Amino acid sequence: MLKYLIVQLDDASVSFCHYKNDRTKPCLIDLDVLRKALFWSMKENLIVQFLYPDYQLPTDYKNVIAGIDHVDIVSSTCEDENLLRTADVVVFDKWATIQDFPFSQNQAYVIRTSFADLFSNGAFLNTILPKVSRLNIVLTDIQSFNSEMEERYAQFLDNLNEKIYQEYKSNHGVQVNILTDRMMLDSMNNCNAGVESVTLAPNGKFYICPGFYTDSLADIGDVGTGLDMKNPQLYEIDNAPICRICDAWHCKRCIWLNKKTTLEVNTPSREQCVISHIERNASRKLLSKIRKIGSFLQDKEIPEVNYLDPFDKLNVIL
Repeated sequence: MLKYLIVQLDDASVSFCHYKNDRTKPCLIDLDVLRKALFWSMKENLIVQFLYPDYQLPTDYKNVIAGIDHVDIVSSTCEDENLLRTADVVVFDKWATIQDFPFSQNQAYVIRTSFADLFSNGAFLNTILPKVSRLNIVLTDIQSFNSEMEERYAQFLDNLNEKIYQEYKSNHGVQVNILTDRMMLDSMNNCNAGVESVTLAPNGKFYICPGFYTDSLADIGDVGTGLDMKNPQLYEIDNAPICRICDAWHCKRCIWLNKKTTLEVNTPSREQCVISHIERNASRKLLSKIRKIGSFLQDKEIPEVNYLDPFDKLNVIL
């Protein structure tokens, strides 16, 4: 059941996930289209999430947006200082922009980074964690991940585990998606694009997610005629044979990545599975350490597994 409408306000709006937005020429959504989309979202009882460009929106757009409950997602380089200060989510695309940023416990933050940049700047996270309540690390080059990087990524997570553990000891329960999410979950909690969310692009058409628009993939309707999804069941976890029996519950199960790497929306690539299981195993270690602090998370358990890719386990069974 749909819960969210993501509105990409401009072709050059910020990316908050794995997809890269190479569109830099401003192309703002038509104001009448925006009004129609928001009216539709209210009828469907959806939570609206706005993706902003860096430039400041015209006043009439701000007035329309202010008329509905919503979530603001902006880049750290947004020129609208008031919006940047009050936004729900702030996205960093470059590590250099992080150093002097005025972090707030009331905002969530996203760092979009390659593996190479993450390994080079990982120690910098130690200075960020005490300042925030929620930090999402989004890897932008998952397709490049290989077996030689597995041990290095695991070691990076072990080092980050120690810092998170120290924060918990100081009574600061900071959340970092790739490590703490799995500890809190009891079932799959994925992106769910196409099931719980759809995206409205600046051209007035609906897409599975913003990545489908930026890659010029097929739309799924428009604000005039409504949604028109082909085979919507394919986006559901029950029709993802491997994912539905997996317990890397924090995995994004990114539909855009699935489509890009395997050509099937319900089939993840090996890289996505391996990365999620390395994170799962690191979460298991972190959970064991945090449970020694007190009563927190005593009812949670992450079983040990002897594989990184569920397909490997399936091949053994077959």
